[in-house]
Amino acid sequence: MTQNADAVALAAAIRNGEREAGDVVEEAITRIEKLNPQLNAVIHTCFEEARAEVAAGLPEGPLRGVPVLVKDLNMEVRGLPAAGGSRLFAEYVASRDSELVARYRRAGMVVLGTTNTPELGLNASTEPALHGPTRNPWGHAHSPGGSSGGSAAAVAAGMVTVAHASDGGGSIRIPAAACGLFGLKPSRGRVSPYPRPTTLSGLVSGHHALTTTVRDSAVLLDIAAGPLPGDAYAAPTPDASFAELAGRDPGPLRIGLITALPDGPDVHPESAAAARDAARLCAQLGHDVTELAAPYRPGDVAAASATLMGGDLVAQVDARLDQLDRPLAEDDLEPFTRLLYEHYRTLPAADVSRALRAVQELGWSVGATFRTHDVLLTPTLARPTARLGVLDTTRPESIYEHAAVYSAFTSVHNVTGMPAMSVPFGHDTEGLPLGVQFATDLGGEGRLLALAAQLEAAAPWPVTAPGRRPADG
Repeated sequence: MTQNADAVALAAAIRNGEREAGDVVEEAITRIEKLNPQLNAVIHTCFEEARAEVAAGLPEGPLRGVPVLVKDLNMEVRGLPAAGGSRLFAEYVASRDSELVARYRRAGMVVLGTTNTPELGLNASTEPALHGPTRNPWGHAHSPGGSSGGSAAAVAAGMVTVAHASDGGGSIRIPAAACGLFGLKPSRGRVSPYPRPTTLSGLVSGHHALTTTVRDSAVLLDIAAGPLPGDAYAAPTPDASFAELAGRDPGPLRIGLITALPDGPDVHPESAAAARDAARLCAQLGHDVTELAAPYRPGDVAAASATLMGGDLVAQVDARLDQLDRPLAEDDLEPFTRLLYEHYRTLPAADVSRALRAVQELGWSVGATFRTHDVLLTPTLARPTARLGVLDTTRPESIYEHAAVYSAFTSVHNVTGMPAMSVPFGHDTEGLPLGVQFATDLGGEGRLLALAAQLEAAAPWPVTAPGRRPADG
């Protein structure tokens, strides 16, 4: 077994006695200690606690002995800071595991630490003032995407085989595309956010993972999925495990190809070409591919999403200030976050209702395409991966100029709640990965996983990024 084995293979080797869980964990720790100084992907570690867990005996779960990292955003690992990339929350330490982390542990996984994220997840690049920027293993001058950039960089560099991630506007799929990984955003209500409520417990945000293989994503979703009593939403129950669904033949699918957006950003030729190349491969595999006009305007999606996420931001910040029993200090928030907070704290309640109505109308509009198509295919990103500094939260004008470009194809599936995935597909002229996005109707993760497994077999992608020097662009 090599460090490039995926989580399923590692767990099988441990189960069969070919590997020892303690050795696998130690090797991951060694890789983190070696690689993280260059990449700044991991911000807090719990190595001694992990060693103690292994020594005490791990549960006999499906991924027993597999190391995992957890994104530091709306997800808590007991004993570790849970700051969400924000100086305002820097002194907060989790006293318990979130439900998803507890499920990872019950599956036998070993948590090694937490990963970097932009402040409160409000950027498509991972460059927080609190911890500094995370670098893309494919080119250290480039962003790993956001907001799950730390998790993506850690997996792409080979520190661990899998890492937790979350997605409120593309935050699993954007880093997956930037770092050459597989990233599935599940249906709304598939994974419980307990104990961190957001707007109606995750109207636009969802938790899952970044992985190198499709089967790892499927097995992790089996571990993570399932509502808790009282969750605001629950996704439709599949007719089999996601691991089984991923292994099924997807059959001939009706795929709608979208490479342009009305009143949206210009799509870079390399991004559009990746989607068209994927469409050609899908046609060769027996799927019926037709070009479609986009059933939404990115501006409408952004307006509704911003209102919902802005209102939630105000609630988070105000709750923290109540805990600290003090007013907001000048350096508590980055300039862009502070600007959003000051704007949305005056938000009328009726605007939230209007946004909820708007996302329902968007859902019906996008959903209508699934009467004639099974899956939608687009670029994941409207342009290739950004360099660090392009999405700079110290200059809000930079965020307003560039941010919508990176979520133009992704955030619609957050407001509609539909599952969507980014699949690695080729590289840009600088040698960085490109991704293509597939989406389907609510509850259709099994269909996406089966298609992804078929594409993975037909056009395999690298398991980890090629070695590059820190100065490489």
